Amino acid sequence: MTSNTPPRRRQWLGQALALTAASAALPAAAAATPMPATLGPAAPGDDAPHKIVYQLNHHEPEYQEAIFNSISAMLKKYVDDVAIAVVVWGPGIHLLAKKPQRPVPEILQQRARSMAQAYGVRFIACGNTMHTVGWTNADMLDFATVEDVGAAAVMELQERGYAYLAW
Repeated sequence: MTSNTPPRRRQWLGQALALTAASAALPAAAAATPMPATLGPAAPGDDAPHKIVYQLNHHEPEYQEAIFNSISAMLKKYVDDVAIAVVVWGPGIHLLAKKPQRPVPEILQQRARSMAQAYGVRFIACGNTMHTVGWTNADMLDFATVEDVGAAAVMELQERGYAYLAW
């Protein structure tokens, strides 16, 4: 297992719950550290036998819940043999913000954090959308990574063999 490979999911689930609770106590300075871009020449999960990238671009909780349910089903079916990325832009960007400008149920942010920490699901925020609402990397939750253009991130992931899913 390389350092870029998510830990065995079944062994890690209990630890993930503890990490989620512990992450809430991180110092503000550590949480404000900008996350690096993830789509360099190679990204974690690029060698997985199954790869999927979800588009999340609406703010409605029912829409986001449907995407999370689909991700959960993929994780259940493929366990450690799937790489999942969620590219978030438009009104959906509020899901990944520390201080969303639209209502976001806390449970959805917790679910995203849990998926990122326990299962290696990558949540990629669109820098273009962030710029539109006046946000920087420091305004985003610590598990989110930022790419300049969300649509370009989707395209690059597709070029690496990720199946694209939007609804």
